[in-house]
Amino acid sequence: MAREAARARGVARARRATVADVHALAQGMPHVTVEQGPRSNPVYQVGGRSFVFFRTPRPDAVDPDSGEPYPDVIMFWVASEAEKLALVQDPATPFFTTPHFDGHPSVLLRASRVGELDLRELTELVQEAWLSRASHRRAQTWLAAQGLPGEP
Repeated sequence: MAREAARARGVARARRATVADVHALAQGMPHVTVEQGPRSNPVYQVGGRSFVFFRTPRPDAVDPDSGEPYPDVIMFWVASEAEKLALVQDPATPFFTTPHFDGHPSVLLRASRVGELDLRELTELVQEAWLSRASHRRAQTWLAAQGLPGEP
């Protein structure tokens, strides 16, 4: 939704994204609170609903060579299963999922691979994550403020 509108407006390719950008973009969305996970990992929420979550190492996301859990996985909510599949099935993207997230509307991205996205792509990802979790009223208000069409 916001992604397509931004592309339609011809947003130029931006610089490579950073993990600091993930934090800044998530905190910059309206009505956001930051909760602390079990290892002081940030969990960005809107209306008490997580939309970007820095995970702690878990056995479901491991390095295929060493078998060690990835220490740097970020979870982003997405609007639909179709959106998730579009991101994880495209080999050109750094996104992935695990069986643990089957049926869950989210994608995973290692912090060490955030730089494979440009700032525009990361901005769209964070905005879409926020939109997927915000209340209808908040989402419509934000879309209107951006000059983007809302949902009926």
